[in-house]
Amino acid sequence: MSTNLKTKNQEEILRHTTAHIMAQAVLRLWPDTKIAIGPVIKNGFYYDFDLEHRFTPEDLQLIEAEMEKIIAEKQPIIRQEITNRDAVEMFARQNQDYKLELLEELEEGEEKISVYRQGEFVDLCRGPHLENTGQVRHFKLQNIAGAYWRGDPRRPMLQRIYGTAFLSKKDLKAHLRRLEEAAKRDHRLLGRELDLFSIQEEGPGFPFFHPKGMIIRNELEKFWRQEHRQRGYQEIKTPILLRRDLWHRSGHWDHFRDNMYFSQIDEEDYAIKPMNCPGALLLYKRKLHSYRDFPLRLAEMGLVHRHELSGTLHGLMRVRAFTQDDAHIFILPSQIQDEIGKVIDFVDDVYKVFGFKYHVELSTKPENAIGDDAVWEQATEALQLALETKGLDYALNEGDGAFYGPKIDFHLEDSLERTWQCATIQLDFAMPERFDLIYIDQDDRRQRPVMIHRVLYGALERFIGILIEHYGGAFPTWLAPVQVQLIPIGDDYLPYAEKVAASLSAQDLRVEIDRRAEKMGKKIREAQLQQIPYMLIVGGREEEKGQVAVRHRREGDLGVLSLAEFTAKIKEEVDLKKY
Repeated sequence: MSTNLKTKNQEEILRHTTAHIMAQAVLRLWPDTKIAIGPVIKNGFYYDFDLEHRFTPEDLQLIEAEMEKIIAEKQPIIRQEITNRDAVEMFARQNQDYKLELLEELEEGEEKISVYRQGEFVDLCRGPHLENTGQVRHFKLQNIAGAYWRGDPRRPMLQRIYGTAFLSKKDLKAHLRRLEEAAKRDHRLLGRELDLFSIQEEGPGFPFFHPKGMIIRNELEKFWRQEHRQRGYQEIKTPILLRRDLWHRSGHWDHFRDNMYFSQIDEEDYAIKPMNCPGALLLYKRKLHSYRDFPLRLAEMGLVHRHELSGTLHGLMRVRAFTQDDAHIFILPSQIQDEIGKVIDFVDDVYKVFGFKYHVELSTKPENAIGDDAVWEQATEALQLALETKGLDYALNEGDGAFYGPKIDFHLEDSLERTWQCATIQLDFAMPERFDLIYIDQDDRRQRPVMIHRVLYGALERFIGILIEHYGGAFPTWLAPVQVQLIPIGDDYLPYAEKVAASLSAQDLRVEIDRRAEKMGKKIREAQLQQIPYMLIVGGREEEKGQVAVRHRREGDLGVLSLAEFTAKIKEEVDLKKY
């Protein structure tokens, strides 16, 4: 294996080369194909193609076979620097329109550009790549999708092929096994099987929560409210529809207009909120504040709407209406470090409940930022210091901050080792300036507060989708829509089952009775498929002694317990949020 593969970017280099091999194979099989772009992504790569033939799953096997031929040829991969003019002439001869468009956008004066050649194939690319095609050994093409050129629905719809490559056969197999398990845990599939939620044709991107899904949602909100009350937050609720001039003042009009929905009331323009921040700012301004009021912690489960492209919608993970568990914290400049530290601890406490590990990224000033550089530098340094004070390792994510301030993002890791960006902490000096927020300090002078934007779950709908896949639908008992399924051995024992159910329900436990005239084994299997944590089988012996025969969805038969013993056991499990 080449020394190229001994760098920290070895898998990225491998996947970049494999993407080029895939594009070369597609051109060999369908010579009239126009190729677009083929970047590396997390755990894989993709390439976009424009051709009349519609790819099928069977075509992936043909492409893989052709890729194997290219790999066997061990074609040298050669980097060349050529002029923009030569590149235009070359890709014009090949009728590669998308490459010509990319060349048109290069900065003036960028006369030399790099291309990579392997055999008859050549592509615009900065590299790096492997030394020859023979160094690619362990790869797999995975699926086909549609994608608009440059993400613009007004541009052509291209065909995208996803693939992956690894340095070892063992790693590739392990990755494919994880993907198979992820497919089984797909929250859209489990959401349907467990009757949790649906997306109706009449509302693409607007989720419907079913009764069982609402139980999960309500339990998450209950937990959220308990934790916030204990930490000194006050809950608020702000309208979803507000006048257009507010969104100009906040900056969202300039930065989010294309993703917003609009209406008109009394001949005035209104917008449905894409974020909760401006409402919290208006509530702050309703009265004069003293320095003694801080930290002022306002929390909101706020419904927001964003116009996502139809092709990007994905179950609960990408929707057009979702609930953000926002908090907007108003503080004195001297309170920045302490308050951010408390929010970091809050995030950590919440994620531990669900069994999530996480890593942290610090995102800095983006190109479309508002506010001057000095303020941004001050805010970024404050976040860095807070992370370092907590002893947290973090990656620097240059240019990916919010338009009004830098941010700390928490990327949680689920049971399949996938990561999801959920919690975020954003430090904001700009919005208090734009909204002219003030407080009176100890010397009776008017001062400007600092603002922290913060979410824990992120989008509640998306967090539920993540939990469905993280647990594979087998929610911990405190979250399970049905916590106990009572299974009477026969109709004669229905009255006792109802008595047990009433006793458990009085302890605020969620109980159902299977009254069907089905065999016991079928009832138990179906309760397990519904991921119900506990099944209680009751018959004559159990009724006589005031007992229940307990089965667990994973552990099987747990023996016979008195009703009081079982109640104490499950109550402890729920109260401590065990899993």
